[in-house]
Amino acid sequence: MSSIPLKHFKKGSPKPDLPEDGVWRLFTMAFCPFVQRVRLVLDAKQIAYHKIFIDLIEKPEWYKEYSPLGKVPALQLTNLKDQPTLIESLVIAQFLDEQYPEPKLFPTDPLQNAQDKILIERFAPVVSALYPVLTCNPNAPQDALQNFEKALNVFEQELISRGTPYFGGEKIGIVDYMIWPWFERIPSLKYTTEQKYELDAKRFGQLLKWRNLVAQDEAVKQSAQDPQVHAKFQLSKLEGKPNYDIAFNN
Repeated sequence: MSSIPLKHFKKGSPKPDLPEDGVWRLFTMAFCPFVQRVRLVLDAKQIAYHKIFIDLIEKPEWYKEYSPLGKVPALQLTNLKDQPTLIESLVIAQFLDEQYPEPKLFPTDPLQNAQDKILIERFAPVVSALYPVLTCNPNAPQDALQNFEKALNVFEQELISRGTPYFGGEKIGIVDYMIWPWFERIPSLKYTTEQKYELDAKRFGQLLKWRNLVAQDEAVKQSAQDPQVHAKFQLSKLEGKPNYDIAFNN
């Protein structure tokens, strides 16, 4: 929606000419699951935003003007005084849901709201166990996938217990969006692991049904990338030449 170059800015890159049009700016990286969390919420609520892509290994010097910690996602609220920037995906998601209540993603019931936030936090062990395998780390623990599946059992059982198609109930909700990015990436393991790993259909039957359902969501479609593209990116990192811009060539 703007003339900002479709590439990842890196060390030595001149600062782009960013539009001063009041439209929010999302500083992003095409393969970052935490950025995708924010994109899902922005897209679900149909909020306009510019995307500025950042090379996370060789960050441009000027990026600290916008994100002092050098993190993505960083959402700059250009329509407000001093144009403040928010970081941390769950913090941004909650801010957006409070400011733009349609569609409502966080539960309105205080107890359910708290329980859903706890459930999102419980996804951390899933990410921790999966990360070294997902990123093709040659030093990944031998039991990484076993630990990943053990942590994922919590979500299979939770979905069964809730008895609804989404974690959010009959409609997609905040838990669904906050954990989705990793489910988009899990199929890439079929192309990057020696055993061509896939989720066990018997053990994770409900989660696989959920994954197929969420994949049809319009907001999910807007940021989705093919598993083979995710695999190509991770393999490029393994070779020591991370190709961030591969996202734009497919």
